[in-house]
Amino acid sequence: MSRIGKLPITIPAGVEVKIEDGNLITVKGPKGTLQRKLSADMNIAMENGQITVSRPNDLKKFRELHGLTRTLIHNMVEGVTKGFEKTLEINGVGYRAAKQGKKLVLTLGYSHLVDIMDPEGIETVVEGQNKIIVKGISKEKVGQFAAEIRTKRPPEPYKGKGIKYDYEHIRRKVGKTGKK
Repeated sequence: MSRIGKLPITIPAGVEVKIEDGNLITVKGPKGTLQRKLSADMNIAMENGQITVSRPNDLKKFRELHGLTRTLIHNMVEGVTKGFEKTLEINGVGYRAAKQGKKLVLTLGYSHLVDIMDPEGIETVVEGQNKIIVKGISKEKVGQFAAEIRTKRPPEPYKGKGIKYDYEHIRRKVGKTGKK
């Protein structure tokens, strides 16, 4: 039995979950609404303010889908109640971020400024000049947008310059030494 898949998902107060035919799930909460079509093979049931996910049998495909389905539903419920956020840090002399309306403007040592528009449902907040916080209700979209920002200037191992996640540790390398 899947250790994650068998755990019930408790629906907090103020959250409305609707399960339709073909496992189309709609979750409404204080922060917004999320909708997702999950695998029709999984059995999703709602009773007594809890959602349970079960699988039809123990085939490898269904074992794989069991925990995934439960986690996707749990992330939807958590997203509409608390939301998700990722923090990015910019390191480097002259590297900085600024916000202009819904546009994130990055100065990353290129000959031009890098402009990134906030996608729908995602909000970026700049703290100081070197900290970017990406917020939203969809864990998948928040992570994807944070990764797209990071690709504009990934951290390099010699000086540690670039955009990195706040929890990320950059392994530093020693540079070349001169001839003797």
